[in-house]
Amino acid sequence: MLIETDILVIGAGPAGSSAAKHAALNGSEVILIDKKSEIGAPKRCAEGVSKEGLKKLKIEPSSRWVTKELSGVLMKAPNGTSVWLNEEKVKLPEAGYILERKVFDKHMAMDAARAGAKIMVKTLATGLERKDDSLIVTAETMGEEFKIKAKIVIGADGPESRVGRWAGLKTTIKPKNMESCAQFEMAGVKMDDPDSIEFHFGSVAPGGYAWLFPKGDDIANVGLGILTTETDKSAYQHLLEFVENCPATQNAQPVELNIGGDPVGGMLKELVTDNFMIVGDAASQVNPLTGGGIISAMEAGLYAGQVAAQAIRDDDCSKAKLKKYQERCEENIGKKFKRDLKVKEYLLSLSDEELNSIAEAFQDIELENINTAELIKNLIKVSPKALLKLGKLF
Repeated sequence: MLIETDILVIGAGPAGSSAAKHAALNGSEVILIDKKSEIGAPKRCAEGVSKEGLKKLKIEPSSRWVTKELSGVLMKAPNGTSVWLNEEKVKLPEAGYILERKVFDKHMAMDAARAGAKIMVKTLATGLERKDDSLIVTAETMGEEFKIKAKIVIGADGPESRVGRWAGLKTTIKPKNMESCAQFEMAGVKMDDPDSIEFHFGSVAPGGYAWLFPKGDDIANVGLGILTTETDKSAYQHLLEFVENCPATQNAQPVELNIGGDPVGGMLKELVTDNFMIVGDAASQVNPLTGGGIISAMEAGLYAGQVAAQAIRDDDCSKAKLKKYQERCEENIGKKFKRDLKVKEYLLSLSDEELNSIAEAFQDIELENINTAELIKNLIKVSPKALLKLGKLF
């Protein structure tokens, strides 16, 4: 069986659903496929998004998928020194919500469906070939194999995208740029402030950080990301140690375990080729410093959908035409990522003792806003090493 469409999107996470939605809104015939039988499950993320990001994408928050509105951030140094950033002290433009991803991802896919995209669940892409001016994807669902012929394919199939490799793009990520993450959703968590997210830095999570993201009542996502180049232990082993030693989780119990990779080396250099684009985690569109990627994935999906639909209208699906998507991503997402990657590399160079002294110095600093730029500027004030490594960023 052969199905024909203008645009095929492979993967119905936030990036894929956003691309499908905006391509359909702009007049293209779109098919969105996902290998899972339930879009959004299992979740592979700490589920935090900024209010500003949702606003920019014109997505109205819904009580169906927002589990918690946040009013602060707590950062903890290895010796327990706390840096509190809350609404009483500062404006919080980058604070936000904790989602229920299983509901949110479905909501985004439903938005794509309402825009006109056809959705096929439990449908796995198994191969891709080029034929004339189209791409033909082989797929299977419920034991049946079939083919989809598309003028443009958008790969949104997660880190180290197979679909991207089939199309000829380099999607393999070096170990130093791929965080290994492990997370429990837990009940019985006793947080210092149930309206704030917590970040724990230092050797508790080599190459990354540990987090507690509250989801209401005594429920929280408790996880960490590590670089395997920085430790001999697995992310799961580090997580077990963190849960055992963190006062907030000593009497908590896990109800869910999530394990996965998070690409934190900055956006891939090549995002397009003839008839093909790549979005979201597949394109490494994850903030290298925070490891957050939901908003940037949806923003990239919007650009991909719009550019792909224009290419269909103009009957030109060449790499040169689709390059407009890459240009928009580099301008609006990539520049910030490059800056944040430098900050991440600087933080990786710090010992627990240096992190402790920075946290202590931060006790006396008055911040006006919470955003990466403001934190870096103050980091430079308190640390001569930061001035040396990061001074050129401003």
